[in-house]
Amino acid sequence: MKFSDIVVTDAIRAELKATTREEAIEELVEAMAEAGAIAKKNIKDISKTIIARESQATTGIGKGIALPHAKIKGIKKPLVTLGGAPEGLDFCSLDSKPVYSVILLLSSPDSPDEHLQAMETIFRHVQRDMFRKFLRQAKTNEEIADLLNEADEMT
Repeated sequence: MKFSDIVVTDAIRAELKATTREEAIEELVEAMAEAGAIAKKNIKDISKTIIARESQATTGIGKGIALPHAKIKGIKKPLVTLGGAPEGLDFCSLDSKPVYSVILLLSSPDSPDEHLQAMETIFRHVQRDMFRKFLRQAKTNEEIADLLNEADEMT
């Protein structure tokens, strides 16, 4: 699986307005709806589901990355978007450091294999120092999209 298979490019937000993890999640879910990837009527329910999942265990995986995710009925294939937080957000990360890149994943509860493949794709790239560095430095949605395309070419 590649980023091009799962990323909703029109939902990328290089500079989130959010100042909390809950706001970041809501902003990225809204971006998914604005891009037509999910129904606008489902924004609140999806946001609540992801935030509830976040309260069970943090998705701040460390090194400036958070990966909020949830399995949502009605999602046909994994959907991913990314948001940048230049000032950093408190995601209660495992390393107790701020998060600068939020990668939101929505997938179907009926396709656990696709969910795991999407997670593996994301993890494979965020483990690389240069990928994280360039992701954090990206100032526009286009720069993030270009980085994802370059990452796809490397796999």
